[in-house]
Amino acid sequence: MIRLEFEIAVFLYLLIAIFGFLTPWLVFSKTRVRAKRSAQLESIWQCSICTYIYVDSKNKILSICPRCGSYNEREGGGH
Repeated sequence: MIRLEFEIAVFLYLLIAIFGFLTPWLVFSKTRVRAKRSAQLESIWQCSICTYIYVDSKNKILSICPRCGSYNEREGGGH
């Protein structure tokens, strides 16, 4: 039989419980941040005429530059 002091047993129990809750929470928050960041990058456009960088979250494939009014198409067909 393995001898274990009471304090060490409580410490190990709490350590395992904390890691049991902390690990899924960190994994979930990491994937949520990654999904949010990719959605933000889809909204950033750069005009092919005047090279102005702007945000347009309404359009996915075609956008109008607010500076020069030219139409910009998403590279790769919006995929």
